[in-house]
Amino acid sequence: MKKYVLLTAIFWAGCSSNNVIYRPAQQILPNHIKSIAVRNFSNKSQQFGLEEKLTLKVIDEFLKDGQYKIVPESDADGILSGEIIHYILTPIQYDQNMVAVVYKLNVIVGVRFLDKKGNFYLWQEPALQTTKIYSASTMPGGLTEEQAREQLWEVLSKEIVKRTVQGFGAASSVSDKKVPDAPIKETSTNPQ
Repeated sequence: MKKYVLLTAIFWAGCSSNNVIYRPAQQILPNHIKSIAVRNFSNKSQQFGLEEKLTLKVIDEFLKDGQYKIVPESDADGILSGEIIHYILTPIQYDQNMVAVVYKLNVIVGVRFLDKKGNFYLWQEPALQTTKIYSASTMPGGLTEEQAREQLWEVLSKEIVKRTVQGFGAASSVSDKKVPDAPIKETSTNPQ
């Protein structure tokens, strides 16, 4: 009986050492990247004037994080660029008079980070999506579209900085969630 218990204990000890826990390696920016430039976001949506506020919010979030210096593009080791692809405001709830009282604001941006030294993109998110559902300003605790947009920029800028600083392999978009197998070369230079 002692032999059986001993063999069982050895068997289970051997099995427990075979348990493998998947912990992917953190993918942080290469050591040579000490400073970042943020290009002005472009705006491909029909809504005018969004790009400046988002660009400023992203820069502000990088400054709050403090891990990398924010510098002009000519002095930067890495360049963050992006575009607002879709800005969709949809009423989703109405009152008895058919007046919208709840809205859904959905913004999709494409973002990429260029390693300037190697001239290739370290990561890309072609469809980073953020949604804000809010009550109309006529309702108690409601927001204007501008206030809702500011809250949405806050969330989106934190996601962009998190993706850049804490791990560029982070899965945060509705797009393919992986780091490219081979570096993605930048095809054109943007003078912004």
